[in-house]
Amino acid sequence: MRFLSLAVALGLLTAACSGNDSTEPTVAAVPSTTVQPTTTTTAAVVTTEARPATAATTSTTTTTTTTQPPPELLGVELVLFAAIDWPLAIAAPHGDSRLFVAHREGRIEVVGAGGEVQEDPFLDLSDRVRANGIEQGLLGLAFHPSYADNGRFYVYFSDENDDTRLAEYTVGSDPAFADPGSYRELMLFDQPTERHNAGMLEFGPDGYLYVAVGDGGDGGHNGQKSDTLFGTILRIDVDGGEPYAVPGDNPFVDGGGAPEVWAYGLRNPWRFSIDAESNSMFIADVGQQDWEEVNVVSLDQGGANFGWAYREGSRCFSHPECEETETVLPVVEYGHSDGCSITGGYVYRGADIPELNGTYFYSDWCTGWIRSFRYEGGAAVDVREWPELDPGQVNTFGVDGFGELYIGTWGGDVWKLVPIRAET
Repeated sequence: MRFLSLAVALGLLTAACSGNDSTEPTVAAVPSTTVQPTTTTTAAVVTTEARPATAATTSTTTTTTTTQPPPELLGVELVLFAAIDWPLAIAAPHGDSRLFVAHREGRIEVVGAGGEVQEDPFLDLSDRVRANGIEQGLLGLAFHPSYADNGRFYVYFSDENDDTRLAEYTVGSDPAFADPGSYRELMLFDQPTERHNAGMLEFGPDGYLYVAVGDGGDGGHNGQKSDTLFGTILRIDVDGGEPYAVPGDNPFVDGGGAPEVWAYGLRNPWRFSIDAESNSMFIADVGQQDWEEVNVVSLDQGGANFGWAYREGSRCFSHPECEETETVLPVVEYGHSDGCSITGGYVYRGADIPELNGTYFYSDWCTGWIRSFRYEGGAAVDVREWPELDPGQVNTFGVDGFGELYIGTWGGDVWKLVPIRAET
């Protein structure tokens, strides 16, 4: 097994902020103008009932037992888990020992608990997926919270026309493979360009599917339009209608924007993640000229406006009087002297390194550094850089079915974050 780094002594780590101070987020104003959504899907019904809790998000009561604490944590390191070309998304059903890795050109590979890659892919979408541009490909993968019972999962990909599609598949009769004939399209996005496609997919603790859609590379015109699906995070109910339903408590369900939109004002959100324990969403948004940013909002804060293109990070960009528009400001940002394209990660909630519980990890695609912070009281605290964790150009982060953290790189490596502990 190959090791990336030497031990990182936790007690000797230097707390390092990005180039600027963190800024406390503010509550976004919700537009009041009624507009028609620009979506290429069939009309979706509105659901008024919250989805039932699922195995992935339901709190359980356990019997307290006496256990020995783990040996002293000396540091952490990245261990090479698998080699898969161009991994763009890493996911797993809750409680499943397998790791599913989406290859840029359209294959979903299966990696066993020991790092062995299944000989044939779980699903091969290469005949549907276009990956000509650096921002194209099989961009998103998420498993239904009840996957163990219904076998449903979701993909977001660039198609042969340079547009993007959100689709559902189901597992086949053999659980090692999906049924390629089960394709069901939920949404088609008529992209202005081949850039800024975003594509992150994740289910929230409410059972709804959240979808990141970039602004389409349109020069920033879509960012401040809540009536378009571009430059947004969408929230849809994949169980309540055909092809989907709109949750009844979405912020614009009664007007003022497209009913599917949960948040807007984003450029190219290259990876958001949902931390069910804190009921928060962490959104890394790629900047254009000078600034990269991480935003954090409560899942109860629907309708948030993150400011693009009036703002880039916390600063005015295309609108010299951007302060007149109330927006959510980033909790962390850094300048392009320190990187060029942020890759958002996850809040660590695994069992292997309880000392890192609540720590959010992220990276920069150009420089490859790994940084982290914890979010407390509306601000980033315990801001750290991990200089010995140097995996290369980080395409994506992911977690397995038990909350352990992985990193996928442009060079074709899938790394796992593991502890280094004192010998007992």
